Amino acid sequence: MKRKAPELLAPAGSLAMLETAFAFGADAIYAGQPRYSLRVRNNDFGDLAVLKRGIDRAHELGRKFFLVSNIFPHGNKIKNYVPNMAPVIALKPDAMIMSDPGLIMMVRETWPEMEIHLSVQANTVNAAAVRFWNKAGVKRVILSRELSLDQVEQIRQDCPDSEIEVFVHGALCIAYSGRCLLSGYFNHRDANQGTCTNACRWDYKTHTAQVDASGDVLSPERAEGHGCGGGGQTLPKEARDSISYLLEESNRPGEFMPIEEDEHGTYVMNSKDLRAIEHVQRLVEIGVDSLKIEGRTKSAYYVARTVQSYRQAIDDAVAGRSLDPALIGQLEGLANRGYTSGFYQRHTPQETQNYLRGYSESGRSQYVGDVVAFDATRGLAQVSVKNKFSVGDRLELIQPGGNVDYDITRMENAEGQAIEVAPGSGHTVWLPLPASSVGAFVARYVNLAVTTPEPVAG
Repeated sequence: MKRKAPELLAPAGSLAMLETAFAFGADAIYAGQPRYSLRVRNNDFGDLAVLKRGIDRAHELGRKFFLVSNIFPHGNKIKNYVPNMAPVIALKPDAMIMSDPGLIMMVRETWPEMEIHLSVQANTVNAAAVRFWNKAGVKRVILSRELSLDQVEQIRQDCPDSEIEVFVHGALCIAYSGRCLLSGYFNHRDANQGTCTNACRWDYKTHTAQVDASGDVLSPERAEGHGCGGGGQTLPKEARDSISYLLEESNRPGEFMPIEEDEHGTYVMNSKDLRAIEHVQRLVEIGVDSLKIEGRTKSAYYVARTVQSYRQAIDDAVAGRSLDPALIGQLEGLANRGYTSGFYQRHTPQETQNYLRGYSESGRSQYVGDVVAFDATRGLAQVSVKNKFSVGDRLELIQPGGNVDYDITRMENAEGQAIEVAPGSGHTVWLPLPASSVGAFVARYVNLAVTTPEPVAG
């Protein structure tokens, strides 16, 4: 029996990302204004004219535009919230994604017809909380990332009258659904106001140091091995008891921060990125209403790749087809910090091991350019280069109508001279690609044993 298809919700920090998301199959996008959402940088929607064009374009295509307003505001942002939002609400976004109870109350009182979705920042982890928000007028709840598939299913069963949304791809925060203080501690830039500096991703070195009787740290010494002391030497127990472990961030040499560890571990570390495409079928079976991709500050190429992959995974799941393992390889081509299924799966079952170790290498690729024009007289396509590639490389054109592979046998620079290498970002080259490739994203296969290409003659 055909299952109900969940909404595929994609991120947008610009009109280009919005257009890309819809072209590759997103049902809706979410975007926010810098002042009231958690994405201040790489965000064009602070301009009301740009925001209007985005909302109008979504509606023109029969899609939806959700407006993010999910900060935890201090008093100075409360005072002018309603007058600031009045012209925004007038543009008719399809829903507002919110987290602060006070702001939700203000919107419900001022614009009772406005649909509200509860942000993941609200950390909703149980059915009672979902019912609470439903009674407060919230139509959809975006569940916390810290839930297993079984817990999501239980909430779905217990709350049939509320829409449920979950994240399936993108960055994960080391803190509980993003409630982190690390950036504010280092840079006085509050993650909960949208200005996170991603301090958890920085380059840290570990040190050990002796601690005196008063607890003061004495002369830190770099730990370069697996032992407790500097240089990897194992110290006697009485010495280990007086050792303090320290972190040093690369841009703050000489500033040693104690690592405080409890029975669960220490939390200053870099989380892997979420990839739950292996679980789309289960989420469809559970009846989740919306599957969400993280990444409003990322590129249009990222949106194209993720939306294309998850669109196919959803369509296959709804039709009763199993996951195409090649989709995992496509996602490996994106810049990532390593992938994890997050909390969805506590332990990886044996039957999914091939997914996790096999296809990540066979389909790996790198984003190298955009096809921006075609010269019919020369029969060449103009490519705006993003990363280095060379004659002899196999390229993949990522397009809404389907991806095509080509072997490149010749290349010209902007002046029409034959060259062997496209040096990198900022350069323009001409390649023997078809006119239909205009608008395509270009990726270079890192592993050539991927597929049989369509060669391009020189």
